[in-house]
Amino acid sequence: MSVAENKPAGRRRAVIVLLPLIIFAAIAGIFLLALESGVDPELIPSVLVGKPAPDFDLPPLDGVTANNLPVPGLKKADLSGHVSLVNIFASWCGPCRQEHPILAELAKDTRVRLVAINYKDKPDNARHFLEDLGNPYAAIGVDARGRTGIDWGVYGVPETFVVGPDGIIRYKFVGPIAEDRLAKELKPEIEKALAGK
Repeated sequence: MSVAENKPAGRRRAVIVLLPLIIFAAIAGIFLLALESGVDPELIPSVLVGKPAPDFDLPPLDGVTANNLPVPGLKKADLSGHVSLVNIFASWCGPCRQEHPILAELAKDTRVRLVAINYKDKPDNARHFLEDLGNPYAAIGVDARGRTGIDWGVYGVPETFVVGPDGIIRYKFVGPIAEDRLAKELKPEIEKALAGK
């Protein structure tokens, strides 16, 4: 083998060795640009805003009651005729526990129907979660495998959607609802939906 034939093989090896480093540097650069851009990571756009809620029909979380009656499951048809807040929660989600008292307050607003999708959870754990914290939901659909969550474009829990009486998703709220964000972000969107905007 001549020296001339060995040079291309050596270059290829060098490129192969450096390729992971180059890819890592490119990804790190993208993340750095995102961090320095000043964009709030909570403001994740949703392609579903302005579109009808996806079609779904979820079974109830057995054993959960309200006013001594079983809480029903949840399906798309349940979102028509009134403004709905669809809260995606799980018992294993720490921020879901944090936002729960605020959801209980929101449930007192009779102009809005608070419903839930229990996402990738064990039924016993979800029941204990609601027994401990109280059940603010008018309906709870069980999404054991997460398929409905995918259809809704869920990135993680908790997430809350404002759905108009026409079944159109008006707003997506990502993360736990805290008092400041409730007043500045979520309540204005609920009011818009109630006004038909």
